[in-house]
Amino acid sequence: MDKKRKRSIIRGVILAVLLVAIGFTIYSSFTKDKVELLAVGDTAPDFELVGLDGTKHRLSDYRGEGVMLNFWGTWCEPCKREMPAMDRQYEAFKDQGVNLLTINIAQSEFEVQNFLNNLGVDFPTVIDKTRDVMTAYNVIDLPASIFINPDGKVLKIKTGEMKEADIISHMEMIKPE
Repeated sequence: MDKKRKRSIIRGVILAVLLVAIGFTIYSSFTKDKVELLAVGDTAPDFELVGLDGTKHRLSDYRGEGVMLNFWGTWCEPCKREMPAMDRQYEAFKDQGVNLLTINIAQSEFEVQNFLNNLGVDFPTVIDKTRDVMTAYNVIDLPASIFINPDGKVLKIKTGEMKEADIISHMEMIKPE
């Protein structure tokens, strides 16, 4: 009789825990914030971040020009591999109304500056210290590049390493008429 009672109590506790877990799951699925995923054709979310050189970069200030946003980290090998090509194409396209803004994800200025100096690249770089811009753009994997047309609309979202030919064709795509 004692064994049966213990077994019944244990089963009751397990059933209660399962019911609470199911209830919580149902509740949270109905009440969670609906995260809007950034899609091609959407207006790119505006932001303001300070560059390594102290310049404020606000996306809306680039209206009328194309913008390539590139999210990266110093630990990301594909990011490192695509940066020299991005730097070359930034130099080739900057006088044609196409901007490159690279966004480091929450690393120190010292770390980022050393990394860029070692690579020998000179494009504008900002640090997303709070990860708010990363979140606004739903960036999960690095590198991630967002190509924005002169009207502020997202034309292309590219996750993963790009070859130089890809960078050229995407920059051509966002070049002002």
